[in-house]
Amino acid sequence: MASAARIHPDTHIGAVALVVADLARSLDYYQNGIGLRLLARENGIAHLGVGERELLRLYEQPGAKPFPQRGRSGLYHFAILTPSREALGVTLQHLIHSQTPIGGASDHGVSEALYLTDPDGHGIEIYRDRPRSEWPMDGDELRMTLDPLDAPGILAAGAGRPWTGLAEGTTIGHIHLHVSQIGAAESFYVETLGFDLMQRYGGQASFISAGGYHHHIGINTWAGVGVPPPSPEMARLLWYEIRVPDEGALEEALARVRAAQLPIERHEQGWLVRDPAQNPVVLRT
Repeated sequence: MASAARIHPDTHIGAVALVVADLARSLDYYQNGIGLRLLARENGIAHLGVGERELLRLYEQPGAKPFPQRGRSGLYHFAILTPSREALGVTLQHLIHSQTPIGGASDHGVSEALYLTDPDGHGIEIYRDRPRSEWPMDGDELRMTLDPLDAPGILAAGAGRPWTGLAEGTTIGHIHLHVSQIGAAESFYVETLGFDLMQRYGGQASFISAGGYHHHIGINTWAGVGVPPPSPEMARLLWYEIRVPDEGALEEALARVRAAQLPIERHEQGWLVRDPAQNPVVLRT
């Protein structure tokens, strides 16, 4: 299900930036629990990643209230994509040994996923993809599932491998957002930015991608229809990156945003635009 003007098929999600209340607490969680590496820290800002690639940026706002589960648009979860089932198994074994709480687990047909929540209420998914040839399809349409996770099989895949943090090659695979209206959000991501609509789920969620991936962006109204964005005193999604491969692809995306007469501003990472639920998106190469 493609829009008339499609975003470049090599588009992917880049770094995610979050506001947290206590940077030391968050660094302990993300380094020792999740397995990200601290790349740099200065002036209440921490950069974390795998290898030299930044995946997560944390901004300290002392006293920030936890992000609520309902009643606000914003982050549902950001999703850390491990390079293999073996890597996911090593991570699951570490989460169990470190007693890092796991809030849920699912087999989506396209992937196997673990779900967690950080100390500020930010949702996290850690997952591995199945080969595209194994994805469940109904004709030409993707049909992701919600089945029980084969945790013993995943643990067996990683058995005997030592924990050294998240595996090399780990990336941010997708982001899933609370939005206020599904139709308006679909219009922004599909008609304006040029992503493809891959699947709708129960009229309350949609999954959107570039290049035939199962989804780079999920949107849902599970926090409520018509909900406002998070208030400035809350822990929240500060921005996330949509990365295109070159300047030409970036200019094409920016031209569609301008043609839609949406506000756009310069950002240290690229260009910032907000979806209709006011989720902040940074477009960049």
